[in-house]
Amino acid sequence: MNTPIYIIEETKLRRNLAFISDVAAKADIEIILAFKAFALWKTFPIFREYINSTTASSLGEARLAFEEFGAPAHTYSPAYTPEEFPEIVKCSSHLTFNSLSQYERFHNQAKGVSLGLRVNPEYSEVGTLLYNPCAPGTRFGITYDKLPEQLPADIEGFHCHCHCESGSDVFQRTLVHIEEKFSKWFPQLKWINFGGGHLMTRKDYDVELLIRLMQDFHKRYPWLKVILEPGSAFAWQTGPLVSHVVDIVEDKGIRTAILDVSFTCHMPDCLEMPYMPEVRGAEIVEVDENNLDSYEIRKIPHLYRLGGNSCLSGDFMSSWRFDHELEIGEEVIFEDMIHYTTVKTCTFNGISHPSIGMLHSDGQLEVLRRFGYEDYRNRMD
Repeated sequence: MNTPIYIIEETKLRRNLAFISDVAAKADIEIILAFKAFALWKTFPIFREYINSTTASSLGEARLAFEEFGAPAHTYSPAYTPEEFPEIVKCSSHLTFNSLSQYERFHNQAKGVSLGLRVNPEYSEVGTLLYNPCAPGTRFGITYDKLPEQLPADIEGFHCHCHCESGSDVFQRTLVHIEEKFSKWFPQLKWINFGGGHLMTRKDYDVELLIRLMQDFHKRYPWLKVILEPGSAFAWQTGPLVSHVVDIVEDKGIRTAILDVSFTCHMPDCLEMPYMPEVRGAEIVEVDENNLDSYEIRKIPHLYRLGGNSCLSGDFMSSWRFDHELEIGEEVIFEDMIHYTTVKTCTFNGISHPSIGMLHSDGQLEVLRRFGYEDYRNRMD
């Protein structure tokens, strides 16, 4: 294929789904899909074979759950608006308020929906401030000192989110803080949602620890239904972004392979986290950007920056060593580019958006979506 494309592999997706379904059964919890990480709705028929619900954080995501996934969403938003709230209610089975003021404003309009409050345990081990939901000054959730002793009668659950691609050992330590600060309210609840960031499909994740934690939690609070809502775990390592070299330039001894994709537009987390994505057939080489003229860098063979095809100066990452000289037209394949990446793309600069495809279990590649000029133009309408 001559155009860039995200390819989700059905076999790998089903592997993750079967694994997550098994964990949910053993731990006696419900695990639901977070659209903020994955929302390729043409794959939802596969998801419905393994899970029953999803989580939404906006009207758009709530409608996607209701209309395309075929089940009402577990919905949370930092702040609902009067214009959107009635339709969100129609598309939701569970609805979490971020603040007591939001609860007071809207709860009477949410009849027939299980209501909850987002709480903030003031503890998170997420190192990147941009992704830490419990950092000082956070806009997310209610701290224990602001909750009334007796919760409103229609509040049935607590929701908290403290993780980002974390291990179960982190959850174990976090759970201590959650219970210390909020367990006195548990007898008033029916459910608790421990949010996302539980990366249980990663190879080094201790799944048995997660199962034990949940089994022990059930022993302490047998009346509470437990919900986890990971996003990345569902689509972890399920497919690449395939790009192509369109030119190779050099300045001060630094070579950059310009690609037909963009970090800014099509892989934004690489720049935001930041993290270096794996490139098939290449080795990541740490380069001191303040010492680019060093002899050590210059003598490394087949070393390249990879640059996006936008006019943004910072739309590049450095560096990768290949086992050969790159040539114009050859593929550069970024691994594990389905979760978060596919939902965070943009059309900045009018850069051509990669297609989205599925490699089916029988080896057939189906293009689910092609993007064109109209997609860029219509956003500006």
